[in-house]
Amino acid sequence: MTTYVSDDEMRAGMTTTKTYTTVILRAGPKYGTPEAGPIIWEHGRRNFGLRADGDLRIVCPVADDTEVCGIGIFDRDLDATVALMEEDPGVIAGVFTYTAHPVRSFPGDSLP
Repeated sequence: MTTYVSDDEMRAGMTTTKTYTTVILRAGPKYGTPEAGPIIWEHGRRNFGLRADGDLRIVCPVADDTEVCGIGIFDRDLDATVALMEEDPGVIAGVFTYTAHPVRSFPGDSLP
């Protein structure tokens, strides 16, 4: 049986949420081309740096056969995240496209 949560508990929990921006990375027109490999490597290197700087909190490469290549959760607002993504080497080269979405955590959830 699932634990029952009252309306009051839900309202109290909603005050503890935090805002983030989620990015969904998709294959761009140059994805899969011979020149994409080194660009993807530099994209990965940049992600390591963004994580070290505290901007990109969670990086999830997607390992299926869809056009979705990855999902990232940024500890930045939408505008700041879009500015970071527009500087991504994979986006600049057309290897990736992306959409960015403002999101919030679920009450009690936290990121490292």
